[in-house]
Amino acid sequence: MVEIGKLLTEGKGKRVYATNDPDTAVVYYKDEAMAFHGLKRGRILGKGEVNNAITAHLLQMLGQHGIKTHFIEQIDARQSLVKRCKMIPLSVKVRNRVAGSLSKRIGFATGTKLDTPVVEFELRDEYLDNPLINGTHIQAMHLATNQETRFMVDTAMKVNEILSDYMADIGVELVDIKMEFGRFDGEILLADEISPDTARFWDARTHEPMDIDRFRRDLGNVEQAYQDLLHRMMGDN
Repeated sequence: MVEIGKLLTEGKGKRVYATNDPDTAVVYYKDEAMAFHGLKRGRILGKGEVNNAITAHLLQMLGQHGIKTHFIEQIDARQSLVKRCKMIPLSVKVRNRVAGSLSKRIGFATGTKLDTPVVEFELRDEYLDNPLINGTHIQAMHLATNQETRFMVDTAMKVNEILSDYMADIGVELVDIKMEFGRFDGEILLADEISPDTARFWDARTHEPMDIDRFRRDLGNVEQAYQDLLHRMMGDN
C-alpha cells in the first residue's frame, strides 16, 4: 500500500509527494490555473481529475508504443503513482502549427501549418522566465550530454508523431506539446504530464482550442473543453 509522505515540490497544476518507497512519488493534480507567469490566476473546476485521467491514458498508450515513461499507475481521480525521477531542468516543445509566442518570434500568423515540426528547448527556471536555449547552452551548462540531448529530441519527435495520429482519429489536432524528462536508474524517462495544461489541442474541424488557452484568452467554456477532450479520448463521443 502506498503511504504518502512529505511534499517534494509544487507547481502550477500539481503537487508531488514522497512515498514509503524512495523510488516512487505521488503526483496530485490541482484545479488551480495560472497564466502569464502568474499574473493571471484562477480555478478550473475538475481540471485536476481530467488532467490526471488524460495523462494516465496517454502515458500508458505511449508505453505500448515503446516510449519509456515515469508512469506506474493511477491511484484515484486526482493522484497517480510515478517513478521518482531526477528531473532534467529542460522543457522540450514540439510545434506543428504556429501558436503562442512563436508567432511573435518568427512573424508567421497564428495557425500557420509548419512544413516540419519545430523543436525548442526551454530552461526550467522561473527566475529567468524560462528562456529558450539551444544545444550548445545545454552542453555548456552541463544539463545533459550530447547523446542525452539527441535522445530527448528523438523521443519528443516520436511522441509528437504518435499523439498527432491518435488525436486525428478522434477529431483533434495536436498543435504543440511541451515535454519534460527525468533520470531514473540509469535511463532517461518521459516524465511530468501530457494534458491540456501542457499541450495545445484544437478541434480539427473548427480549430477551437480545447486546452489552457481558453483560460489564458478568456474564451469561456474552459471546464467543458477539458471534459470534451477527455470524453473523446475515452470514446464517449
